Order: sequence, then C-alpha cells, then structure tokens
Amino acid sequence: MLKSDRTRRRILDTAAQEFRQRGYAGTKVNDIAFAANMRAASIYYYFESKDQIFEEVLEIGLRLVFEAVRKAVDATPPDVGHRARLLAAIEAHLSMLHEYGDYSSANIRNFGQTPVEIQQRQMAQRNAYGEYWRELLTEAQQAGAVRADANLSLLRMFLFGAMNWTLEWVKPGKMNSAELAKQLCDTLFHAE
Repeated sequence: MLKSDRTRRRILDTAAQEFRQRGYAGTKVNDIAFAANMRAASIYYYFESKDQIFEEVLEIGLRLVFEAVRKAVDATPPDVGHRARLLAAIEAHLSMLHEYGDYSSANIRNFGQTPVEIQQRQMAQRNAYGEYWRELLTEAQQAGAVRADANLSLLRMFLFGAMNWTLEWVKPGKMNSAELAKQLCDTLFHAE
C-alpha cells in the first residue's frame, strides 16, 4: 500500500472514531487532524471537506457490512435451510459491525444529522441493503422459517435495531458474533 493510501486510510479511520464519539455536527476537520496527529491543511490534500470525509465513512460502513452479508449467504450450501442462511447473514452483519465498529456506528448514529444531499446519495446503497434483507426474509417466510403472519417490514427493522444496538451494549470478550447471531435466530425464527 502506498504511503498516500495509508495516510488517507488513517484519516478515514480517525474520522470514523471522531464522528462516532462527537457526532457529525460536533466534529470539525481540526478534531480529525488533531486525533490523527496531522495538520488540518494536510487533510485537505486528501479530502475537499468534512462532508466528503463523512460521506466516505458512511459509504465504507455500509459497504463492508453488505459485502460480508452477501458473501456469507452465498457461501451457505444450497441444501441448508433458510434459517441457516439467516443465521449466516446475521452473524456476518454482527461481525462486520464489531470489526469496523467506528465506521458502522458513525453511520448508524449520524445518518439523521447528515445534510440532505448526502443522505440522498447514500439512500441507493441503504435501500439495496434493505431490499436484500427483504428478499432473504420473504424466502424464509415462504419456507416456513418465519411465521406466515409476520410483518416482514417490521421484522426487518426490529432485526436491524437489535443487531445495530449491540455496538452499544456488547462488552468485548463477553459474547462473540456467532453467539449473538444464534441467540437472535433462536429468538426470532422457527426451526426448519
């Protein structure tokens, strides 16, 4: 990796931490620079504005989770049931949230504070992820892994809320992503 790529990544990693802790409105480029042990002017070599940094943090946070979930579901054998696919998706979502917690948490906590134009640009990716889960849940419901009368839109939002909130209450080393995923699946879905 080139030095400029490492520096850019350091800025983004630091910015994700700052946005997670201070929020979008409370974070200034000077805060990011100070935390990254850089001058603010140096950051402007890599990014035009705080908004550009923030938008990239949002994009990375969701892209990493979405890619991991899709890969985990695609890796499940074709003969396993839908509950196993849901378990793989939940575990991948949780694993990425906790591995890249600053990015994910910055996205989850700050999206509503984001300028409307950034929200609009991010909505395509957010909608695609939501649609992916809607399809997973619909297939699982048709196969009997989800109650036939369950409202899948509410279930999806409930599931996202449960998974995303683990960033706040799970203590490192107490429960891993696989254990959390199993508990969620056991609570929410029928055995096949």
